[in-house]
Parts: sequence; structure tokens; C-alpha cells
Amino acid sequence: MRYVLLVLLGVLIVGCRTNESPAGQVDDLKITAQVKSKLASEVGASSVTDISVDSTNGVVTLSGQVESDGDKMKAEEVAKNVPHVVRVVDNLQIDAKPRPASRG
Repeated sequence: MRYVLLVLLGVLIVGCRTNESPAGQVDDLKITAQVKSKLASEVGASSVTDISVDSTNGVVTLSGQVESDGDKMKAEEVAKNVPHVVRVVDNLQIDAKPRPASRG
């Protein structure tokens, strides 16, 4: 029984952000969801799968790959315009692989 309690306590400690209040964690979840939604509608649906969004204390970190410098700038601008975003850390990389030409 004692062992089970220690394991559960360990899981709770690892799963909680100690640098952020529960209300702050909820706000960050909302920010992340809003950024992802706006990226899908304003940058493109593929951006949701190619761009990782993380938010802590209102600081949004974007990482992953985008197709162009324009997409990179647009993603950062979209994130900056979400309510309660304090700052955006842009770790996005431009995908250097050539895209296959569309047939038509």
C-alpha cells in the first residue's frame, strides 16, 4: 500500500507544472488550442500537423517545419495575435526539400 501511494505521488509530481498555477495551466491550454485553430485557418490545415505549439505562462513556442519564410512569418504573427500571449518563441525551420510538381 505504501509503495502504491509513493508511485501515485511521483506520477502527480511529474505530471504537474510546479512553476504555474492551475488557472495558468488552463489559460495555457486555451492559448495553445487557439493558436492551433488560427494556424489551421490562416496558414493552412497542414500547418497543424507540421507545427508544434507549446504554451507556458503565456509564452508560446512554435517548432516544426514550414514550407516558406512567408509561412514562418505568418505563423509567428498568428500566434502573437492570440489573446493572453505574452511572447512568441519561433523555432520553426524552413523545409529545404523540393516539393514535387503538381500534375495538371
